[in-house]
Amino acid sequence: MTGWLVINGFLHSNKFNEIYSWLKTAFEKKGHTINVYTNIELANITKIENKPDFVLFWDKDIPLAKRLEKMGLRLFNSATAIENCDNKALTYIELKGIVKMPKTIIAPMTYRNIGYNNTDFVKNSINTLGLPVVIKECFGSFGQQVYLAESYEKAIDIVKNTNEPLIFQEFIAESKGKDIRINMVGNNAVASMLRYNDNDFRANITNGGSMKNYTPTEKEIEIAQKVCKVLNLDFGGVDILFGKNGPIVCEVNSNAHFKNIYDCTGVNVADYIGDYIEKCVVG
Repeated sequence: MTGWLVINGFLHSNKFNEIYSWLKTAFEKKGHTINVYTNIELANITKIENKPDFVLFWDKDIPLAKRLEKMGLRLFNSATAIENCDNKALTYIELKGIVKMPKTIIAPMTYRNIGYNNTDFVKNSINTLGLPVVIKECFGSFGQQVYLAESYEKAIDIVKNTNEPLIFQEFIAESKGKDIRINMVGNNAVASMLRYNDNDFRANITNGGSMKNYTPTEKEIEIAQKVCKVLNLDFGGVDILFGKNGPIVCEVNSNAHFKNIYDCTGVNVADYIGDYIEKCVVG
């Protein structure tokens, strides 16, 4: 079996390189060949003479992913799955009514060269969701571009200082500074951890949070399975909050990093991804 690992050519850090190495090793130790290409190298691709059996698309370059699919390649994850996870507004739209999520209002679209020169929607959002309110840029990872506004004035300040697409979400007080990350591969929860931070409303490890091994409940696993089914994910990370009346889905990541969860649990998610793709392609 021969495959491609597609990565972003502009990201250069040990954190990312380590993940790429683990993914490549997961296939090579099973006797498969996997070639690594950046989205820069594939930018001008027009035809493929020797098509790979699969493409492990570890990037968020949606136009490239869609082009490769148009050329007949099987991507793990698909372009649509990655797109719906990368954009928090689309994630909410796809999952609304299927799993419980924080009450959410999608900010009206503006243009980056104009910004939010009318902020009437901020007051309306706060009137609906209350204070404090969580404001998220639709595109962002590792808890970055996520803000907590404890007043109307702070919310206005946040909005006026970004030209990016936004969503407003109710603040789940019961889950302040803590959440669950469940790494899913196929229909299976292969690893999970509890993330917590006493000094920030965000639980992400990158923001100074801590982690410990966690055994998810049947309900939490069932929710993660529903999420992956609806979003058509082959694998991904599902972040779940502790709600007053049960679990609440916070975010979903199609390209969830798994170094931290490996350090926490000893589970190498890359091996599960390799097994899953092998089963899908070879049978």
